[in-house]
Amino acid sequence: MNDETIFETSAQAASPQPCLIVGLGNPGRQYSQTRHNVGFLVVDSLAGRLGLSFSRVQFRALVADTRYQGVRVFLVKPQTYMNDSGTAVASLVRFYKIPLENLLVAHDDVDLPLGTLRLRPGGGSAGQKGVESIISRLGTQEFPRLRFGVSRPPGRMLAAAYVLQEFAKDEKAVLPEILDRAADAALMFVTQGLDTAMNRYNGQLEV
Repeated sequence: MNDETIFETSAQAASPQPCLIVGLGNPGRQYSQTRHNVGFLVVDSLAGRLGLSFSRVQFRALVADTRYQGVRVFLVKPQTYMNDSGTAVASLVRFYKIPLENLLVAHDDVDLPLGTLRLRPGGGSAGQKGVESIISRLGTQEFPRLRFGVSRPPGRMLAAAYVLQEFAKDEKAVLPEILDRAADAALMFVTQGLDTAMNRYNGQLEV
């Protein structure tokens, strides 16, 4: 082995592991602005921040990637519909050899008020079908989440119907600020890790 090969091997070993940031949602214009699609909106915000476009389809997902502060980052929007999100996510995790601690899944959460973000290291799906599918396909609950509060449905409305509605007018007015904060949280996850991002961004933004 020559000196050049030794140098390349050492450099590769020192390279940080890649990160996969997945936004959950349903494909199609009729769903694009619904509460259930805030995961897509989060990665769209990230893509805009990083100057990326989702021009590649891979494993039934829209994928964009770049390097951010030395880390290779993949942004993913599964196109399988919410209930089968795990098919695309598990395939990409395996193909790119993503450590599960470097997988961040952004999704809606009806148990949190609008404006609240909650990063967590793992746990159950809490009824979120996309997360449930990913757990099933990966065979583990141990991967980070970015829960994006969309508030509880009013009255006796079923959550399944509520999340497929668009945000109300007053909610749409504050949504860009919350999405910016979610994008900030995801980028801190990439560069400084989950614990730091949790300490900085878990909680409610006054809206």
